[in-house]
Amino acid sequence: MTSNWPKIILNNFGEAAPHYNAEAELQSTFAWRLAKECSKESIPQGIWVDLGAGTGLLAEALEALNPNKSVIRVDGSPQMLAQNRSTSQTQLCDLNIGLPTWPHKPALLASNFALHWLNQPANRIAEWFTALTPGGWLAIALPVHGSFEEWHVASRNSGVRCTALHLPSTEALLQGLSMKNVRYQELQSFTQTASKVSSLLKPMINIGAHSTPKLGLSVGDWRRLQRSWPYCTENGAVRLTWLIQLLLVQR
Repeated sequence: MTSNWPKIILNNFGEAAPHYNAEAELQSTFAWRLAKECSKESIPQGIWVDLGAGTGLLAEALEALNPNKSVIRVDGSPQMLAQNRSTSQTQLCDLNIGLPTWPHKPALLASNFALHWLNQPANRIAEWFTALTPGGWLAIALPVHGSFEEWHVASRNSGVRCTALHLPSTEALLQGLSMKNVRYQELQSFTQTASKVSSLLKPMINIGAHSTPKLGLSVGDWRRLQRSWPYCTENGAVRLTWLIQLLLVQR
């Protein structure tokens, strides 16, 4: 991993910011799923924060389901924060460095499809958990290890190295927490299909989620991967499966 890796990530998301919401179907789906799980819990009064908020998909879902709450949006990309409603409260902050300051400890720290972009995700979870007010909640959704199985299969079968982003395991994420604090844990599968591999991966590029510390592949390598990619037998389309971990942890 290069020293400018976090900057590359933010630059890619910044460039994609104007059209992010139109392309982020997967991220929007799980923003609502996570917000609905939060709405089932008794979260104490206090500050609610969306960490790695981007354009505010999760914050918007939380506010829609909790009309009396205002969610602070925190992100390292000014371009992404600029896509939030002008009336929303935003904070520009590099979450790799630490959390911003608030007048009181937050009652809810929520994050959707952001944690895996940060350095040492397990350390970030422990940091966020400690920052909560007693009885406060940590709510997270992110893709985890086991995602992109078709990509890994194609890589093994073709001999072309896999350039998919390395994702943390659920076990690694929870290593700094006590399981007695975990109130909800679910691993959900989401499969995308397309006529060819380039179309399958295009949504990642369109939303700026194509950053990888690994060297890129040649056109010939991608063609070899295409030939080895698992197909849906019923329609001949290629597929890509994500494993999304949803976690609710109470301090």
